[in-house]
Amino acid sequence: MANLTAITLLLLTTIAASSAAPAPAPATTYINHTVGGLIGWFFNSTSNTSFTNYSSWAASQTFNLGDYLVFNTENQTVIETQNATAYRLCTADDTSDESTFVWGDDTLGKMTIVVPLVTEGANYYFSDNGDGEQCQQGMAFAIEVQHGLGLPPILNQPPPPPYTPPPALSPPGSVDGTQSSGNGGFRSGASLSGGLLVAFMVILNV
Repeated sequence: MANLTAITLLLLTTIAASSAAPAPAPATTYINHTVGGLIGWFFNSTSNTSFTNYSSWAASQTFNLGDYLVFNTENQTVIETQNATAYRLCTADDTSDESTFVWGDDTLGKMTIVVPLVTEGANYYFSDNGDGEQCQQGMAFAIEVQHGLGLPPILNQPPPPPYTPPPALSPPGSVDGTQSSGNGGFRSGASLSGGLLVAFMVILNV
């Protein structure tokens, strides 16, 4: 009887395991993720809140090395960091490593900021406008970058010191599948020790 019970439990466990949700399909291409979807990367100064819940948006995506984040925005910057403390405090001021960068410019009006995902694991993004107040009111999100296909060759070249900017890069295609027109921007190191300014991408004024 005990053996029959054990066999029954084993069969039930096997059936449950076979009916569990399948693992995510492996990446087959690089993807452009438009942050916030059609809403974009904006802050509502009237209600003092972000235009959408960016954490919920991020939770609906799967991110891999070589993908791009596309921020459609206006008068905004994007802080990119792997420093969880900087993200939690909504400030890059006290960051002493080289893992925190500023993308974009808060004075150029409408723009598209294109950010490649080049670091596997936890990555954090937030606005530092208003001395971190916008970040505290929802202009922030965290993602987990998986290996996927790995970095494409153009993103897989560690910069030798001193850093020599590569040619202007474009994401693999716009969100509708067509090739993006000239993209641009700049990325500057936000750490106090680095002060690095890199002409990495091109900001697109629209």
